Amino acid sequence: MKTYCLEVAGDFACFTRPEMKVERVSYDVMTPSAARAVFEAILWKPAMRWRVRCIEVLRPIRWVSLRRNEVASVVSTRNVQQAMNAGQGNLGLYIEDDRQQRAGLFLRDVAYRIHADLEVLPNAGENNTGPKFWEMFERRAAKGQCVNQPYLGCREFAAHFRLIEKPQDEPPPIAESRDLGFMLYDLDFAKPNDPAPQFFRARMENGVVDLANVEVRG
Repeated sequence: MKTYCLEVAGDFACFTRPEMKVERVSYDVMTPSAARAVFEAILWKPAMRWRVRCIEVLRPIRWVSLRRNEVASVVSTRNVQQAMNAGQGNLGLYIEDDRQQRAGLFLRDVAYRIHADLEVLPNAGENNTGPKFWEMFERRAAKGQCVNQPYLGCREFAAHFRLIEKPQDEPPPIAESRDLGFMLYDLDFAKPNDPAPQFFRARMENGVVDLANVEVRG
């Protein structure tokens, strides 16, 4: 196991609260699952996993309200299966007929330092060792390379990232503390077809959200 630190930043972010059914409203800070997704966008293999330890908020929490055009529906799994069985089918969505304008409350001008452990799973196999994955991640992160473009909650909000080799030499996070309430921690994929959300009581102390010993609730 080895701990890494990334600095991520972007013009906008939206870490959507799941209790908001129609309008998108962001949490105050980045969620652990969003932080994990940034690391996985740079390197992910079935033999390893990322465990987020800490999120540092580097810029004051600011908000912006925007209206966006969204597609109101998605192609159903049933229609896809029928098209696959028949060898043909119409799976297209016509945007002009299915467009909705929705308001959203997003974060703007955000920056975070996220710390995570790269763990190799016990059944990874002899060829999947820690040093192998460490070297792969360090090489990619140092060069700004990624498999998928990291994003800040929503895919349209791209994230810029850089590898922090000496976190102790970086500027401190914001000097602000607040109770963030219950926040989405991650999804439990014990049932792949029905992932269950997990929550925890989050608090930011002097700009730091410590995730080392959180109590997760389903």
